[in-house]
Amino acid sequence: MTNQSGKKEKFIPEIRGTLRSNFIELPACIADASGIKIFGKRIKSVLFSTDVAIIKNTNADAVIAVYPFTPQLVISQALLLASDVPVFCGVGGGITTGKRSLNIALHAEFQGAIGVVLNKPTPNEIISELKEIVDIPVIITVTTLSDDFLGRLEAGTDIFNVSGAAQTADIVKKIRKDISKTVPIIATGGNSDESIKRTIEAGANAITFTPPSTGEIFTESMKKYRLE
Repeated sequence: MTNQSGKKEKFIPEIRGTLRSNFIELPACIADASGIKIFGKRIKSVLFSTDVAIIKNTNADAVIAVYPFTPQLVISQALLLASDVPVFCGVGGGITTGKRSLNIALHAEFQGAIGVVLNKPTPNEIISELKEIVDIPVIITVTTLSDDFLGRLEAGTDIFNVSGAAQTADIVKKIRKDISKTVPIIATGGNSDESIKRTIEAGANAITFTPPSTGEIFTESMKKYRLE
């Protein structure tokens, strides 16, 4: 069997259980990304969630766990215990910064995180200090075309996490054109196959996907139950 580009497609056997057939399946087009190899694991799809039930029921290659509160070790520990795939843990950088972020990052590594994610306001000095402490990738979130990409790289950033809403593909393209052809990039893909493909074509190596909430999934389930 060949696809539209003329390449021969490989047959992939698939096994689904009766009880586990209902799970969050990420868009198949994410497979077109090159992926990022971290400690031998190739990661293309990244689920953006802190919901333990959703994290436990997804086919994503990894999870990125960042949230709008000060990072707490009990949260990262719960997520790491629940997840069957690698987890990138948020360690602050905005309100939570300085030694506190450094300590949280070190503990996240000890708990088993595959990488730590810093927020946009993080000073470059904190990135440099963090690189001397942890042996896992340091990821910095960038959100605009005017971010200090070179300064971030010089400070020791390993991976860019691009979260620029409608500008995401443009930011990725700018990094690839003006900053680095090889720096690993994780980027938000949006809600459609078209936007995901556009972000991959711009140069993203991995795509983050925001799943529906458990409330939204329950709503659909309840609609079916009421019809039975």
